[in-house]
Amino acid sequence: MRDRRRIDPDTGEVRPPAAEQEAGGPDPEAGVAPDAAIEAELVPSQEAELKAQLDERTADLQRLQAEYANYRKRIDRDRESVVNTAKASVAGELLAVLDDIERAAQHGDLTGAFKAVADKLVATLERTGLESFGHEGEPFDPSVHEAVQHDTSPDVAGPTVTAVLRRGYRFGDRIVRAALVAVTDHEPGASTVPDEPPSEWFDPNDKSNDQI
Repeated sequence: MRDRRRIDPDTGEVRPPAAEQEAGGPDPEAGVAPDAAIEAELVPSQEAELKAQLDERTADLQRLQAEYANYRKRIDRDRESVVNTAKASVAGELLAVLDDIERAAQHGDLTGAFKAVADKLVATLERTGLESFGHEGEPFDPSVHEAVQHDTSPDVAGPTVTAVLRRGYRFGDRIVRAALVAVTDHEPGASTVPDEPPSEWFDPNDKSNDQI
């Protein structure tokens, strides 16, 4: 019968494992135990697998961050577009008032308290982004000008706004209303070719004109 007690009852020392007892003790040339060798082989493969998983999770996180950043940009852009559209709509409703203010200023009727209120209104709309355009002498641009009168003159080098019948307004890149203008195109000057000589033109080289 085999004694499997790990403590020797006679000496009180720890006995070696049963396999070593049967083999006569540990074999110093046996090298690393099989479990340790297997563990040594598994560690590099586990590290590679963990690194691959970490790279995959990192790529997923970066993709999610990029998608979220694009989403925020799109939301901000859409919000800004909605706000600008609302501002342009309100400004468009007040263009008739601005036309009346401009006509009153041209006729000298914009004075006193009426002028103070008008100035505040114009300044408020300009702060929101409303900008007027359409001035005499500027080049004609069909994308922002609407020509209602046309003339020609040698005094201009190309199509030029020579009169503004109604001011135009833009809000940022959005044209709220085109300007009604009179346009003058370039006209070449008068011809400088001399008149033809009279039929009875005296030629000093014509011998028939000599008198005896």
